Formats: sequence, C-alpha cells, structure tokens
Amino acid sequence: MIAAALIAIAAPVNGGTVVQHATGRFEVKITPVAAAAGADAEMGRMQVDKQFSGPLTAVSHGEMLTGMTAVPASAAYVLIERVTGSLAGKDGSFMLAHIGIMDRGKPDLRITIVPDSGSGALAGITGTLTIRIEGGAHFYDLVYNLPN
Repeated sequence: MIAAALIAIAAPVNGGTVVQHATGRFEVKITPVAAAAGADAEMGRMQVDKQFSGPLTAVSHGEMLTGMTAVPASAAYVLIERVTGSLAGKDGSFMLAHIGIMDRGKPDLRITIVPDSGSGALAGITGTLTIRIEGGAHFYDLVYNLPN
C-alpha cells in the first residue's frame, strides 16, 4: 500500500515550481447518456465518475464523447473531468482533458491538466496523468507542478 501512495519530489524548476509525482488507485463508473433521436449510432456520450485514493484523495465528474468505427480496434474518445479533493494534503480542484485514439489496436492516450483550471491550494497546477490497468484494477500516475 505504501508503494501505491508514493510521492517523489524532484528538484525545483522554472521560477520556484517543484516537479512532483503521485501514484495511486482509482475506481471508475461510466454511465451511457441516452442518444437524441436521429443521433449517429457510431457516436456516444457517457457520464464518468471516479474515486481516487492515495496521494490524490478525490472524486471526479466528467463528460465523455466517443466515436466508434466499422473496424473493431479503431475508435476515439475525448473527456473533460473536474477532480475535487486533496493532492498531497492540498485541497482544491482542477480539470483533466483526455484524448484517446485507438488505431487498429494501437492505443494513444493523452491526459493533461487544463491550464489555469486549479482552485484553492491547487491553483496554478500543471501536469499530465497516465493510466495503468493491471488485473482489472485502475492506477494513476500524476506528474505535476505547483507554484511555491
């Protein structure tokens, strides 16, 4: 459990910010939103809710749009979610922007903290998040900067 809650702090960079790393688990619930009459069947909309544990103790709520293709291993999604809670003991919120592309089975997932979306003690936060799925469990790795 200690390894899942690891926070590694690196040397200060650019103007007093510190590169930090947080790793932990999260649970996710994805709920389809009913399509409007006449909507394109290859496009979907989902409500996404997450519960983070570890150095990031938070909940998030977001909206996902998906695009499926006739090729089963090719698709795309975009997601905006607001994360609210505590990161390394600092309370606040921030938004994450996801773009995921599956190109005939080859994944490309990019998740970035939306610039200037931080509030409270997380104001000014920047960074990226990666997701790992191991044995059906979801894990996050968050690399971020916070102004001093």
